[in-house]
Amino acid sequence: MELDPEIADRFAAVDDHLDTVFGLDHAYSEVLRRSDEAMLPTIAVSSSVGRLLQVLVAAMGARRVLEIGTLGGYSTLWLARALPKDGQVVSLEFNPHHADVARANLASAGVGGRVEIRVGDAHASLAALIERDVAPFDLAFIDADKESYPEYLDAVVALSRPGSLIVADNVVRGGRIIERHRDDEMLQGIRVFNEALAEHPAIGPASIMQIVGHKGYDGLAFGVVTDPSARR
Repeated sequence: MELDPEIADRFAAVDDHLDTVFGLDHAYSEVLRRSDEAMLPTIAVSSSVGRLLQVLVAAMGARRVLEIGTLGGYSTLWLARALPKDGQVVSLEFNPHHADVARANLASAGVGGRVEIRVGDAHASLAALIERDVAPFDLAFIDADKESYPEYLDAVVALSRPGSLIVADNVVRGGRIIERHRDDEMLQGIRVFNEALAEHPAIGPASIMQIVGHKGYDGLAFGVVTDPSARR
């Protein structure tokens, strides 16, 4: 669904206003600038979503964060800055070039020591983490290939503890999630994910929030893990 240009401009102006109200550190704009110079896709989260991620990490007192989809490290920076000095973000990125750009960006922003970027297919990386029986993550942020969201959900649950929070981006798709029969693999992956989030036996409270702003019209999903051992 395309937003009316006048309404879209108002949403973007409010995003700009909120950046002024809360302040936007130069490090964030530098990540975006360097990512643009490196020809990365311009699909990073908005600053408002980044601030929300930071609030959630801080509110939970999270020490371990899992991110699926690093890109240039913009959302990673928001997550890492909310952690204590001995906290860690493990971020999974398929594209080696994206990972290199993200590492440089995060090091320049002073949080490189808190972030481990694992390069390769996320399914394999998640399976390896599960096989190693790593310490559970307090929060997981999913923002990668939409077709794989349902499988990522199951893997993230297995890497969680009771009380862990799962957050997923791009789950409204401009309102197209109501179009059940649209021939779009990404959209159908999101529809399956949304239904799985609502019905997953390992997840208790869950919700999806519609959002608007510079990035247009989309949404974020939230789910609290209650029983990581439960499988669907």
